[in-house]
Amino acid sequence: MHTANDDDNGGEMSEINVTPLVDVMMVLLVVFMVTAPLLTQVVRVKLPKTEQTEPAPDKHVAILSINAAGEPLLDDRLVPLETLETELKNLLNKDPEISIQLQADRAAIFDAVAKVMASAQRSGITKLSFVTLQK
Repeated sequence: MHTANDDDNGGEMSEINVTPLVDVMMVLLVVFMVTAPLLTQVVRVKLPKTEQTEPAPDKHVAILSINAAGEPLLDDRLVPLETLETELKNLLNKDPEISIQLQADRAAIFDAVAKVMASAQRSGITKLSFVTLQK
């Protein structure tokens, strides 16, 4: 017959020895800590410096400006906001590859710029770029 004392003395050991597991985990941790900074290094490349060049003149470009008062100008011609969408549609019908360069005065309020951009979007213009000055 088996008693409770027999299980403690002659039975199989039911506890796991975790000391080797902790040792292995510590070694892995050290390996990852050493190799992680090496993986994030970037290759340093010195780029050549050139003089600023002007883009080639493009016949498919129209300039849409917004002056300090918030009035839109299409190729230096004052266009009321109500007719701007129609003017841009006509321009797009004449040249389907037209791109618009948007030049907004720094004193123009954002509301005026947003309305002009919305008119350009509604007219079907897909190529719209902002023009800024280099610092």
